[in-house]
Amino acid sequence: MDYLIRAIRADEWERAREIRLAALQDPVAHLAFLETYDVAVARPDAFWRERTEGAAEGGTGARQFVAEALDGRWVGTISVLVERPADEVRFGEPAKIDQTHIVGVYVRPEARGDGATEALFRAGVEWSWSLPEPEIQRVRLYVHEANARARAFYRRFGFVESGETVPMPGDEMTREVEYEIRRPVLSS
Repeated sequence: MDYLIRAIRADEWERAREIRLAALQDPVAHLAFLETYDVAVARPDAFWRERTEGAAEGGTGARQFVAEALDGRWVGTISVLVERPADEVRFGEPAKIDQTHIVGVYVRPEARGDGATEALFRAGVEWSWSLPEPEIQRVRLYVHEANARARAFYRRFGFVESGETVPMPGDEMTREVEYEIRRPVLSS
């Protein structure tokens, strides 16, 4: 199926909220997200407006992309956070190089396996490589060690394990595995 892959707009906070809440109700949400549905649904509108504005088109610190079906329905989303060595750590290990961090990946069940996920990841990685100086050196993400479906997709897309793991917040026995794609070296 064909999707329009685009950055969200600042005024689309209600749609961004709806797809986030849908993601948090997915059967594997406990493996994929650090936030719960109950916490998210209780957040005020101001939170969702600010979150959406911060990841909307035109910004340079984060970008949220959506896969929009022909009927206008959002069937998937991915967010990409810019991480610089001097930045505050949001999750995982501090950035040692200029990088982006993919978070909030979700594709509705009816759109899985038809190209939406790949298209969202292409948009996120391409946006990362297009950012102005200092140049992004890698794109990373973390995945729960038990999330086999996500890990398989990341490997098919070209991500490799970096060798780093971090404990799952609130569960020191469970690990989040870091995957990465390094900036391609262009031959001259």
